[in-house]
Amino acid sequence: MAGNSEPGKGGKPVPPKKFIDRANMDLSVKPGNNFFEYANGTWLKNNEIPAKETRWGSFNVLRDFNINAVKGLLAKAEADKNAAPGSIEKRVGDFYAAAMDSVTIEKLGYTPIKPELEKISQITDLNGVLNEVAVMRTKGIASPLFGFYIGQDSKHVNKMIVNLSQGGTSLPDRDYYLKSDARTQKIQSAYKNYIVSLFTLTGTDQATAQKNAETIFGIEKALATAQMSRVEMRDPIKTYNKFAVSAFSKTTPDFDWMDLMAKMKVKGQDSLLVSNPKFFTDADALLKTTPVNDWKTYLQWNVLKGSASYLSSPFVKAQFAFGQVLSGQKVQTPRWQRMSSLTDGAIGELLGQLYVKEYFTPEAKARMTELVANLRKAFEIRINKLDWMSDVTKKKAIAKLHAFTPKIGYPDKWKNYSGLVVNRNTFFQNVKNSNIWDYNEMIAKLGKPVDRTLWGMTPPTVNAYYNPVMNEIVFPAGILQFPFFDPKADDAVNYGGIGAVIGHEMSHGFDDQGSQYDKDGTLRNWWTAEDRKKFDAKTAALAKQFSDYTILDSIHLNGKLTLGENIGDLGGLNVAYTAFKLTKQGQSNEKIDGFTPDQRFFLSWAQVWRGKILPESAAQQVVVDPHSPEQFRAIGAPVNMDAWYAAFDVKPGDKLYKAPEDRIRIW
Repeated sequence: MAGNSEPGKGGKPVPPKKFIDRANMDLSVKPGNNFFEYANGTWLKNNEIPAKETRWGSFNVLRDFNINAVKGLLAKAEADKNAAPGSIEKRVGDFYAAAMDSVTIEKLGYTPIKPELEKISQITDLNGVLNEVAVMRTKGIASPLFGFYIGQDSKHVNKMIVNLSQGGTSLPDRDYYLKSDARTQKIQSAYKNYIVSLFTLTGTDQATAQKNAETIFGIEKALATAQMSRVEMRDPIKTYNKFAVSAFSKTTPDFDWMDLMAKMKVKGQDSLLVSNPKFFTDADALLKTTPVNDWKTYLQWNVLKGSASYLSSPFVKAQFAFGQVLSGQKVQTPRWQRMSSLTDGAIGELLGQLYVKEYFTPEAKARMTELVANLRKAFEIRINKLDWMSDVTKKKAIAKLHAFTPKIGYPDKWKNYSGLVVNRNTFFQNVKNSNIWDYNEMIAKLGKPVDRTLWGMTPPTVNAYYNPVMNEIVFPAGILQFPFFDPKADDAVNYGGIGAVIGHEMSHGFDDQGSQYDKDGTLRNWWTAEDRKKFDAKTAALAKQFSDYTILDSIHLNGKLTLGENIGDLGGLNVAYTAFKLTKQGQSNEKIDGFTPDQRFFLSWAQVWRGKILPESAAQQVVVDPHSPEQFRAIGAPVNMDAWYAAFDVKPGDKLYKAPEDRIRIW
């Protein structure tokens, strides 16, 4: 396995791949004091965050590999002069060629958005404002004022329904409008400068542009005040509010939802779901008290910010300058990388077909299928052994586990994007066409059976997800590579890496949110009251564990915001460990490179979370990201596992030590 050398080019042997490399570790650190440093310390010392990145670690190294792989595929498609019209290679190549044609893009300046800005300037009344709010979505331009999408009705999962959600703001979270500390004020000031920059680039004079910035910030601050916090939005019961369209319109006299929905191409719907009804009553009041001219400015801003990255370089630079204040990124990501990502986002299931042909093997898919089956077996063993859950709830938990649908690598049925026009010479129009195609595809789901073959991520994506209303666990080809997974690695490495990722996604089905959906994906309680109470007490302890961690000296993590992901990690690592112990290596004590199987398992987990992040991005992550920072993911689950203490001889007095009775055991 890990010890065999393989022949290299010219028949010369190459050294074996080190799946757990001592050279990356800091063996002078005691694992029980700082397991993250012990596993990754030398790597952290020797690796700087590249100037074009905001963070650097295992995920980023793999993402970097993947985006370079994608770049190669795109360059090849772009150069293929013989690609047949309508072929995958032709469409992908044309999209990328247009995106990379900076000469034409520079020449056009902001010409592509002039008609839209002009149209908004002609608006004379509130009716015109609302018309534009609706129609902009259908034209692939922007989604002002509120969120709107078509999704499954979580209490009737075989039906698609209109969903309305809070929105209308530009900064990453409502806190950026509502707080007034020095860090937040710096971001607010940079945001207003950004607004001024984009307006002046379209010929607005400085004084008017500054006035516009204050107007826009005022409207967005009012909308932010009406929004629920990210923690509140995690409650699927609180955010499930079903209305008849006519009844909802009565709560918002200025929004006639029947009329607005028709303008958004929605027909024949008598009901809708609203995640935060108060947001809409507040937005309705704001409509009345805000002058029409201010709304016009706000709508023009939505066009500008939504288009900036597709216009000439002064717009792109202004956008990056603002992004720098938020993230700390040193230099702009190269154009080829931004456009490769854009192509993946726009036509990812065309590009994905080229990607899996080249980079995803049947061997990897077969091994993953086997790992998923083993993890499911291990999860069932663990549920049966739980000492805090009654048999009646266990039975339902196991039924849910058995009902999971795994999706591995890529879709069985690819989207063909029929009707999407891609032209090698019109970059901005291609982006717009793609947005319109996506919008129409979404609207077309109404009144049809739920399509369970669809994927929410593209094949090159380095990520995975659980979808509660589908009760599915999904692993794109992009993540099925080292350090998460390697068909040639020993079991300890694969179970501590991708095994824990599989377990993590399964555990999302049983986290604070996912546990409220039953085996069919329906939002419906399947717990006894007593079991739920015990579960809530355990999850509260985990939330507290993470809220006690701090970054940048003083900023506490938000354990309630990250609770679902932390339950995913704790459950996932435990389930992966149980599955690992069912393997031959898991039952042996045979060392590889001086490490026992159990040590390799936990080191594999810690090396997945190897990484560093810029301070600005770290501060933003705590506000907006439901995932904990890497260094806490590396330790947060192991400190609750007896096996970790045994593997590294962690004793009372060590900084990470928790007494057995304080270790949190959920799944």
